[in-house]
Amino acid sequence: MKPVKVLAVSAMLGSALVLGACNSGTGGEEKKETTEQAGETDKQLQGNIQVDGSSTVYPIMEAVSEEYMMEQPDVKVTVGFSGTGGGFEKFIAGETQLTNASRPIKDEEKASLEEKKVDFTEFKLAFDGLSVVVNKDNDWVDHLTVEELQKMWVDNGKPKKWSDIREGWPEEEIKLYSPGTDSGTFDYFDEVILEEQQIDKGATLSEDDNVLVQGVTGDKNAIGYFGYAYYLENKDELKVVPIDGGKGPVEPTNETIESGEYAPLSRPLYTYVSNKAVAEDEAVYDYVKFALENAGALSEEVGYVKLPDEEYTKALETLEGLKK
Repeated sequence: MKPVKVLAVSAMLGSALVLGACNSGTGGEEKKETTEQAGETDKQLQGNIQVDGSSTVYPIMEAVSEEYMMEQPDVKVTVGFSGTGGGFEKFIAGETQLTNASRPIKDEEKASLEEKKVDFTEFKLAFDGLSVVVNKDNDWVDHLTVEELQKMWVDNGKPKKWSDIREGWPEEEIKLYSPGTDSGTFDYFDEVILEEQQIDKGATLSEDDNVLVQGVTGDKNAIGYFGYAYYLENKDELKVVPIDGGKGPVEPTNETIESGEYAPLSRPLYTYVSNKAVAEDEAVYDYVKFALENAGALSEEVGYVKLPDEEYTKALETLEGLKK
């Protein structure tokens, strides 16, 4: 019986080898193709990406970068927050591939980029509602009009008291806290509230929004303004002020910011991208694509308001056009 078993086993092995040989021309090719496709999907990139600009946009891009580096650990993304103006200076100098902004690019910044032969593309990331806040113990401010804000913040050569703004308010000096002049938030407030008049010389200015938060929380007579996310992050320690833009007082919320009802302090947030960097550096292209795909969810997660989905879809189409 032993010879029969040996023959049977040999026959089975021979059949298996024949079947394997027959399948090697088809299944093997299919397997190879599937492996190559998986490799494309899971391709690990390498590189260094420098991002700077608006401190208001910083929480969004910080969240984007953290998520992205979990997927692409060999790509190092560094995000700074030197302010919108400071970010554009670095972008113009070629120190960054992306710069974040809480206002649209200025004509003089466009001219400087053109002079340096830097082509760029603007992408919207989310909406923000610039939030005016007072100390939690402030029990007299229920709302402010745009005119009252201007009276409070425009320099008139002397310190102002709350009683100067509205009759019946305390005869205590107002302590003002504002983003620095390199900030796009300052630029926006300067345009829509101050109407480009000189800000009060007694105001404390800082590019770091956390300094502004600490200033307002530490003084009953303080008032400040910054991005919506920083208010939400500190809302237990601050009191937000509804703003009357002409149609009654409106508080900043996701709904009033997205609808534009929170006027005139609702605004879009941006990132600006070097076209050359996108076209020539696969890591930069992939990072921007990831940012646009995830900006909606992550902006909501860190306290801002996402754009309509179709705007992100359109932005991704624009990005694809930069690769051609």
